[in-house]
Amino acid sequence: MLKNVKMDIWSGRTDHLENRTSFRYHQIVELEKMEALKSIGETCVIIGFESEEGVRRNKGQLGAAKAPNAIRSELAKLPWKLSNEKRLADIGTIECIGNDLEKAQQQLGEVVNKVLDKKMTPIILGGGHETAYGHYLGVRNHVGIEAKLGIINIDAHFDLRPYDEQTSSGTMFRQILEQDENSSYFVLGIQRYGNTQELFNRADELDVQYILEEDMHYGQMTQVKKEIEKFIQENDWIMLTLCTDVLNAAFAPGVSAPSPFGLDPSIVRAIIKTVTSHEKVLSFDISEVNPMMDENNRTVKLGAYLTNEAITSFLGGRKNDTST
Repeated sequence: MLKNVKMDIWSGRTDHLENRTSFRYHQIVELEKMEALKSIGETCVIIGFESEEGVRRNKGQLGAAKAPNAIRSELAKLPWKLSNEKRLADIGTIECIGNDLEKAQQQLGEVVNKVLDKKMTPIILGGGHETAYGHYLGVRNHVGIEAKLGIINIDAHFDLRPYDEQTSSGTMFRQILEQDENSSYFVLGIQRYGNTQELFNRADELDVQYILEEDMHYGQMTQVKKEIEKFIQENDWIMLTLCTDVLNAAFAPGVSAPSPFGLDPSIVRAIIKTVTSHEKVLSFDISEVNPMMDENNRTVKLGAYLTNEAITSFLGGRKNDTST
């Protein structure tokens, strides 16, 4: 189910062999098997999801399956700023074999559920945005069917397409909302001209909350954060998913569907930090980084930095809010 990660992916500059204040990710990460994971201190657990079958079905640009290891390689180089009791583990990668997306998503869900059951935080490196459905399956199984589960998606697109013929990277949230009456959905960064009117109509029918990209500039972030806080308080638990095509293509050319009017990376960074500071937030995934379309590794590096923001916040910057 899980492929082991080769240690040479986690490599980088070493400034000191013993002084932890000089350490980088590659000196901290623990390569573990799922069954060997032990709940010792606060731990983030990296899970790769090598899939672009959903993107292929959605007629998008292929290449996202190469992202998990590419992001790992960039994360490896970043400084580790957290205290000794904070841990980072990497338990490997789930691969979508052939066209069997549904099986791969089920496998991802099983692994996410096991990590959560061990009271650890899953950090999922996709893959196409079909990653989010497997992520959801694991979270829902962990919290139970009665819990109110809120899904926060930072994305240019609703991903509410029909799935009568087959599921894809453009159908996940419609699948969830139509099959799970205790779920709710909030999207930040929607492109007015990146979605058809039918998709806006469908979003309204499904009671989707959303904020347009044009309403998410620096002067509006106080209001955006208030709306995020309100959504979090309305739910028992939250999962966070980032589709990197929400980013302005000038900063992130290597995604499956580049957005000329996308969000500035600092805005996305602020959203990630705001969301992951809450105890209700269980997990994070990053999707649609496409190394095959990248320029000088710019998007992969940006994806690693945004993932670092989530990990750092989960392990070091949370609020003391355990209310549900």
